[in-house]
Amino acid sequence: MKIGIIREGKVPVDKRVVLLPAACQEAKARFPTIEIIVQTSIIRCVKDEAYRQAGFPINESMKRCDVLLGVKEVPIKDLIPHKTYLFFSHTIKKQPYNRQLLRAILEKNITLIDYECLTDAQGNRIIAFGRYAGIVGAYNAFWTYGKRYDLYDLHRAIDCEDYDDLLKGLQTAYPHLPPHLKVVLTGRGRSGGGAAEMLEGMGIKKVSPEAYLSESFNQPVYTHLASSDYYQPIQSQAPSFYEAPEKYQSDFLKFAKQSDIFISAHYWNPKAARLFTKEDVRLEDFRLRIIADITCDIDGSVPTTIRASTIADPVYDYNPTTEQDELAFSEEQNITVMAVDNLPCELPIGASRSFGNQFIQEVLPHFFNGDPAQVLASATIAKAGKLTPSFHYLQDFVDGKV
Repeated sequence: MKIGIIREGKVPVDKRVVLLPAACQEAKARFPTIEIIVQTSIIRCVKDEAYRQAGFPINESMKRCDVLLGVKEVPIKDLIPHKTYLFFSHTIKKQPYNRQLLRAILEKNITLIDYECLTDAQGNRIIAFGRYAGIVGAYNAFWTYGKRYDLYDLHRAIDCEDYDDLLKGLQTAYPHLPPHLKVVLTGRGRSGGGAAEMLEGMGIKKVSPEAYLSESFNQPVYTHLASSDYYQPIQSQAPSFYEAPEKYQSDFLKFAKQSDIFISAHYWNPKAARLFTKEDVRLEDFRLRIIADITCDIDGSVPTTIRASTIADPVYDYNPTTEQDELAFSEEQNITVMAVDNLPCELPIGASRSFGNQFIQEVLPHFFNGDPAQVLASATIAKAGKLTPSFHYLQDFVDGKV
């Protein structure tokens, strides 16, 4: 099998890569029959020469390769017909901005395997950048807080050397935080875990949701919510939230009225209710003024996330009255939103190293063992010009009917 490591073509640029040079060497050692070819790139977090020195050829053309590995969506003009691609396609929620991409994949008879759909027997994702999204997202939340209230001056995450540098920055910021500061964090997956890791590391005390709502504190605190803490069944004897999210209503507003910073790291099913409404934001006792939306579902569970932001311009203000975005930190009534949609790219080496390890351990073996657990098959969205059975629900999306 010939594997091609493609360069990232999506704008804004993404410096991450699926396999760093050392990971390529490990993959070759474990599976000697594979051949790895690296597409030349001037934006990747490691230079082409590092791959050459590790023993892997650099080439512009990927036509010799069987399987092509990328991170973000591949530009339509760069898609090679009849190949197998692995990347985050952002199509499974019928994201309208990628409708043409999915159409092109079908037209070119491409086999598309989406990292987001690679799961184990229990349905848990086996590969993700989530931990680093949470790490950088939490850091950016406090970078934003410091800027808004002129309390301290942190480096941008992208200017930090590594994870330790980020954590050291947060620890230096901690003494400047007001004792009344309250932070609410949602999401118990990789992203939520990464964010909690940073909150703990900088010294913020964790308290239960019950204590968070009912008690007073003389030091900064945070609470880490599960969906059951802010989604309640509309009627008794409802199925579980994950089975039927449409049968639940949000009870998050009580946390929004008690919190200064909201770090959103939960997975949102479009069938679920939004956490709060745009009308709620206009309430006098709606306390939130900083929202770090790590999941960044546009017009999704967090209605103040009306667009993604970028690493170059990471924050904007949401005006509750006009429901439009404005210049960051412009008005006290506004909510400052951090909605960078490629957060792990701010620590590209660490994120790529972690992702590559997961790929070698959890994904690559299934290309050689016949995929008995259907790990690859169940994550295959398209094959031979058609949607696979598990993804037939996307047909109306492809046809432009939704």
